[in-house]
Amino acid sequence: MRLINTKSRKFMEYVGDNVPPYAILSHTWEEGEEVTYQEFLARSNLHKKGWEKIWKACELAEEHEISLVWVDTCGIDKSSSAELSEAINSMYQWYKKSQICFAFLSDWSESDDTIESMRHCRWFTRGWTLQELIAPATVLFFDKYYTLRGSKESLVDSLADVTAVDRRLLRGLNSLADFSVAQKMSWAANRQTTRKEDQAYSLLGIFDINLPLLYGEGEKAFRRLQEEIIRTTVDLSIFVAPKPALCCIQILQHPTLSTRIYRYPLQLLLYLITMRCPFLSRACTACANLGDTS
Repeated sequence: MRLINTKSRKFMEYVGDNVPPYAILSHTWEEGEEVTYQEFLARSNLHKKGWEKIWKACELAEEHEISLVWVDTCGIDKSSSAELSEAINSMYQWYKKSQICFAFLSDWSESDDTIESMRHCRWFTRGWTLQELIAPATVLFFDKYYTLRGSKESLVDSLADVTAVDRRLLRGLNSLADFSVAQKMSWAANRQTTRKEDQAYSLLGIFDINLPLLYGEGEKAFRRLQEEIIRTTVDLSIFVAPKPALCCIQILQHPTLSTRIYRYPLQLLLYLITMRCPFLSRACTACANLGDTS
């Protein structure tokens, strides 16, 4: 794990579990303005807006008596496919193990109505920020002026309203294991990523799945994610059809279809499956094609 020392402003590298306490940054990327690993090393392109976010994260970490910060834009050498794959598969745990997460919402302007002003922020529409909301125990939210607007704890009702993520999970009263696959998919519904593959890769930690990254495979990445979930879980809620007219075991093609899967308890989802398709032993077209990745 490659962390920034807040005093020297240089990278420190750690392997395995031997990682000191660190803070972590959550933000949305701005095209052409983020600082890469190579640029951070060379201190080049200092006009980029991303530098301000990095230094501000360092300042905030020091204020909380933390001397290390992880920033996704420059903390991963994306020219190395092996390093990128390891980082993406580890990212949920990196956020979970952080002492504190600083969430910078660059389009959150001053407003008296917290819910309405938050609702329009890009941070709540991106695929990657879902795990960045859920994984850390402590998240502090800052607006476009880097003014502290609240924490995950103090804003929990607004966050649940905007994201549809269960309050019990946001409060730390329940773990991800307490929620069905269908519920988790519903949280990802309508979130967007720049690359199609990241619709799947951004959910790896949410489902505790490891997958090799194959950029260029497009929507097949989400199919691979689904198949791995099916292989590793007994939770059949992934098979609930998005429309009553469809067979209950038609696999979802995209997380946005999960808007039609309501957040039922797993027991009720299983009941609906058996009621919709009582002859599960009789294979249908959707069943027969589950293993087809072509």
